[in-house]
Amino acid sequence: MTMGRIHSWESMGLVDGPGIRTVIFLQGCRLRCQYCHNPDTWEIDGRAETKTPEEIIAVLNRFKPYYGSTGGVTFSGGEPLLQKDFLAETLSLCKEQGIHTCLDTAGYGNGGYEDILKHTDLVLFDVKHYTREGYLNITGQPMDESLRFLQAVQEFNIPVWIRHVAVPGLTDSREHLMGLFEAVKQIKNVQKVELLPYHVLGVPKYKAMGIPYRLEQVPPKDASELEQWQNMMNEYFQN
Repeated sequence: MTMGRIHSWESMGLVDGPGIRTVIFLQGCRLRCQYCHNPDTWEIDGRAETKTPEEIIAVLNRFKPYYGSTGGVTFSGGEPLLQKDFLAETLSLCKEQGIHTCLDTAGYGNGGYEDILKHTDLVLFDVKHYTREGYLNITGQPMDESLRFLQAVQEFNIPVWIRHVAVPGLTDSREHLMGLFEAVKQIKNVQKVELLPYHVLGVPKYKAMGIPYRLEQVPPKDASELEQWQNMMNEYFQN
């Protein structure tokens, strides 16, 4: 029996894909992003509840009346791709039930994405950085696996929403955002770009877990400072 390790749920999510969505955060992540606000999701064997794909579908069907014509389910994390078999089975059942499926991912699994992507309607792709050096600095890992996943998404012709966290002094300069824009232009099927302002809501988790927080002195980013950039990028992709 395939079991998934679930970190947490959000029953009425409004920011992780279109419409009203159930957001399921899966346990486990190979990246160690400097600004990660969920360090409690890192260890795949960390504290989590276990569910079968059938149990997930039973919950989603209860919420289905709220989804309307645009909502559905979003699998997030952690990194949902690390639970490949569970995710593929659950996505397949979602499609049988007519539930719109979305992945919120950095694309950092362990390969073999075909069974996942053939039942995926939308990918929210988290671009950590557009250069190899920058990616390694932010995540502690090379960007190759992320690029392999993105290539698979392109081959399946799946719509993509780009997400990128703007961190003061790290990923928010004019030069950086222009470089990001040029890199994202090379990706097929981009429908939307979301520039996410850096926040410090996860810092107490580091203290509680006894983990050093590398951006201790970095202030939160004002979302209004990103509006012009986000509007410019979205005008390009939506025309």
